[in-house]
Parts: sequence; C-alpha cells; structure tokens
Amino acid sequence: MTSTANPTPAPRPTHTGALNPARTTATAARVLRQLRHDPRTIALMILIPCVMLFLLRYVFDGSPRTFDNIGASLLGIFPLITMFLVTSIATLRERTSGTLERLLAMPLGKGDLIAGYALAFGTLAVIQSALATGLALWFLGLDVTGSPWLLLLVALLDALLGTALGLFVSAFAASEFQAVQFMPAVIFPQLLLCGLFTPRDNMHPALEAISNVLPMSYAVDGMNEVLKHTDMTAAFVRDALIVAGCALLVLGLGAATLRRRTA
Repeated sequence: MTSTANPTPAPRPTHTGALNPARTTATAARVLRQLRHDPRTIALMILIPCVMLFLLRYVFDGSPRTFDNIGASLLGIFPLITMFLVTSIATLRERTSGTLERLLAMPLGKGDLIAGYALAFGTLAVIQSALATGLALWFLGLDVTGSPWLLLLVALLDALLGTALGLFVSAFAASEFQAVQFMPAVIFPQLLLCGLFTPRDNMHPALEAISNVLPMSYAVDGMNEVLKHTDMTAAFVRDALIVAGCALLVLGLGAATLRRRTA
C-alpha cells in the first residue's frame, strides 16, 4: 500500500553560534571578489591615506619637526577614518540590495558574516597600513625613535578598528547618506579629544574623562610611544591591547545588531 502521508519538509537552514572557518573565509573571498571589480573603492581605501600624508608633509615643508610630531598620530587616524567610511557604505549596500537577506537565509551565522567582512577588509587594511607606513618613513622622512614595525602594528590596529566601527554603524543606517552622517557623530568627537591637537591632560576634566574611554585616544598614545621610545614600553602594550580589544568588542556588537533589512 502506498503511503498518502505528506513528505517531510526539508529542514530550514540553522545558524550556529560558533564561527565556522570555511564559511567565514568563503564570505571574505566573496567580498574581495566584489571589491576587485570596484577600483574606485580600492583606490579610496589604499591610496587616500598615502595622499593625505603626502600633502601633510609638504604643508609643513618649512617645519619638518611639526610633521614628525603629528605625522605618526595621523598615520593611524587616516586609515581608521578611511576604513570606517568605506566599510559602513559597502556593508549597507549589501543590505539594501538584498544580498544580506539572501546570505542570512543560508546556513551562515551572523558571526560568520561579520568575521568574513572583517577578514576581507582587514586584508586591505594590511596593504593600506604597510603602504602608508612605508611612505611616511622612507619617502617622507618621518623621524621616529622606535621600531617601524611597532608603528605598522598600531596603524593596522587602527585600520581594523575603523573596519569594526563601520560594520557596527551600518546596522543603524537606512541609506548611504545616513552612513556618511555617522562620521561626525562617531569619528569627529574622537578626533578632537584624542590628544592630537592638545595633550589630553590639558583638557577640561570632563572632556579628559570622555577621552579616556574613546579608542582613538589610545591609538594616538600608542603612536606617540613609538615616536618617543626606542623599545616597546608597557604603555605601548596597554594601548595596543585596548585598541585591539575595542575592535573585537565592536565586531561582537556588530554581529549582535546585524539585521536582514533596514528599517
């Protein structure tokens, strides 16, 4: 006798909590393939920090010491700003185009998706930071006391922090214009309070207290440690760990707030 029971429906994709390396790397490879066909975005991420450093060097052409004093800090700030802008817009474009919803309908966890984006943009951040550091040190004559490798490390951590912040804020923007509007809210206060323009201990106590919880402050402090000390200091290790920890924390928040559709 033939059974008349309805066939068992295929199970719906489930999202596991743990990161899956295969799915993460597949996501990163897909993002990199898309970026390969967008040369303007690649140029923005890789070349703009170099162009800004080049302009800055010759703005202070008559005062090379000024470039030495602020060049190291900006070597970390420029990649952070660039990666924040590009990552937030690129991620939002995935959501508004429906790509994000299709991906999340597959057996792909939010953590895998965020980690894949971070890995893809982090790969470009390595290239960006290496080019900017090499240009500043060996072509523009930036004079630092410490190791160039420590300078590169902080620049890379700053770029990864910018990537994490961009992924996070993209969840709260409904359009690319709104994503750009987050820059004054997220980046500019950190830029003013990070100690680039005046030492943080010279600020009003309330502003100094705020600056103490902003990650860009520790990025600038880490660069200044390399600028002034020949060896790796305990303060440098603390600053680097704080920047890295903030990047990981924001990536976790980005995975938690990731949505399929914009409101």
